[in-house]
Amino acid sequence: MKTNKRQPIVTVLGHVDHGKTSLLDAIRKTQVAEKEAGGITQSIGASQVTTKKGEKVTFIDTPGHAAFSKMRSRGADVADIALLVIAADDGVKPQTKEALKFIKEANIPYIVVATKSDLAPNSLQNLQSQLSKEGVALEKAGGDVPFVAVSAKKEKGIDELLDVIILLSEINEIRADSEGDLEAVVIETRKDKRGPTAALVVRNGSIRVGDDIFTQDEKTRVRSIYDDNEKPVGKISPGEPGLILGFSNPPPVGAKVTKDLSMKVKTEIDKRKGKPSEDGIPVVIKANTQGSLEAIEENLPEKVFVIASGVGDVTESDIFLAKSAMLSSIVGQVQVFSFDSKVPTDVRKMAETEGIKIYEFSIIYEFLQKLDELIKNKEPEVLGKAEILASFDYDNKKVAGCKVLKGVIRKDSRLILERKGEVYSQVGASSMKKEQGAITEAKSGEEFGVIFNPQVDFRIGDMISSVRIQNIGYRK
Repeated sequence: MKTNKRQPIVTVLGHVDHGKTSLLDAIRKTQVAEKEAGGITQSIGASQVTTKKGEKVTFIDTPGHAAFSKMRSRGADVADIALLVIAADDGVKPQTKEALKFIKEANIPYIVVATKSDLAPNSLQNLQSQLSKEGVALEKAGGDVPFVAVSAKKEKGIDELLDVIILLSEINEIRADSEGDLEAVVIETRKDKRGPTAALVVRNGSIRVGDDIFTQDEKTRVRSIYDDNEKPVGKISPGEPGLILGFSNPPPVGAKVTKDLSMKVKTEIDKRKGKPSEDGIPVVIKANTQGSLEAIEENLPEKVFVIASGVGDVTESDIFLAKSAMLSSIVGQVQVFSFDSKVPTDVRKMAETEGIKIYEFSIIYEFLQKLDELIKNKEPEVLGKAEILASFDYDNKKVAGCKVLKGVIRKDSRLILERKGEVYSQVGASSMKKEQGAITEAKSGEEFGVIFNPQVDFRIGDMISSVRIQNIGYRK
């Protein structure tokens, strides 16, 4: 195998709002940060820059918000070198420590980049002290980790940083064979008018238009390739990023890309779908990218369960699916949540006609906060508790003889049955009686008989909770 020097692939990691994208803006001379919703980078992107000395470097920008931990870990996995970005005026934060953990697990060299150094020039010494406590051995203290202070706003320290990156890549002898076995990694996927697309970075080998490539079990004929400036190119070589067209379905972020099916590596994506429950929130989720979708599903509250999810615009099929799920006996009101995905006018009108609520977000904080709000509004209100003291038969049905311990037990409420502190059934009451007379409720201290619907195998000593659901459209 003939190997040659390869341009380094550099990932940018750090705490939210510590200036990662602004740093790349200064390097790339772009205005990406100003275009990001809420000033937060919310999908992985890759770009290639050329230094003043003619050296090329590929940068992977990873999101800083806590919800994107899995995406950040994948960013570290694909890179040769990491930049641990820390705002000099803010110091080491939780996601700084998390990023440092990813870097060490990936076992790659890294550079500490102190951003916003013009705002807090006297804080650099304190920052270095904090890093020492985290086990970072800086070069200035006799270690091997470079420390570079920069100001993206004033474009200070940028050339020095690029020089250190090139030096570190030479020390670590980053090499590849452009004609060797393909080794590439998917860093982001989208779905637009051209169809499913995948942004990836090549570590070894090359990808040409017309090549057959494999991502997991799927074979794809490369139809088109675009560089990081969206210009069509014939191929991408080692160290270069590119956008690939030709997929029938968007591959998962982090998937390995090869040309030999026998060499494929499967990437497991742990999507917690959740389970339907009386107080749960059923949703259909659409996101602009696969990476965003994964991050959202990784951070869903426990009581949210996903009916369906996908990448791309909200479609009529999504509305039909939500409506069909509502008409089943399993779930109630289904909400459609859109994260940076478009909602065409005709789809919006259909949703209104069918009674389907669509929530649209471009900030993940707000997305998750809304789900928490819906769950809170649907928490069951406990009206009262009772204990089962006796069991007898009446008209071929089992009757539970009970005593109300506190509050009130209502016939029209949901009854939750517990045994030794564990819930084993949720039922209704088909009949409640007190002293041979029918009643609609029993108050604290009163004894009554109840026939459950459906019939369940209750026992003496079981507890009953009478609850009322704060309904947001749940279909009982």
